[in-house]
Amino acid sequence: MTKNVNEVLHYPRLDTVLMVEEAIKNAKEYPSKRQLWLSLKKKVMYQTFNIVIDYLVESNKVVIDKEGKVIWIWDPEGVKKYMKEGVIIR
Repeated sequence: MTKNVNEVLHYPRLDTVLMVEEAIKNAKEYPSKRQLWLSLKKKVMYQTFNIVIDYLVESNKVVIDKEGKVIWIWDPEGVKKYMKEGVIIR
């Protein structure tokens, strides 16, 4: 039996997602995906790392600019403020 090229070998665990989020938020400069991957505290398969990045982009927590830099954009305090003011309704 041959494996499908698009088959996911390993889905990320929550601690992996949180580790990547923390690395992005604490980065001194906006890292490229590769720089970010290499800077992680624990080794993560690149395919798994890409799943995390895709999730963070889809959930509007990060954007990737034209130069390939990963930028944290999520603002939970701003969301709380707008919810309190009635601008955002769950």
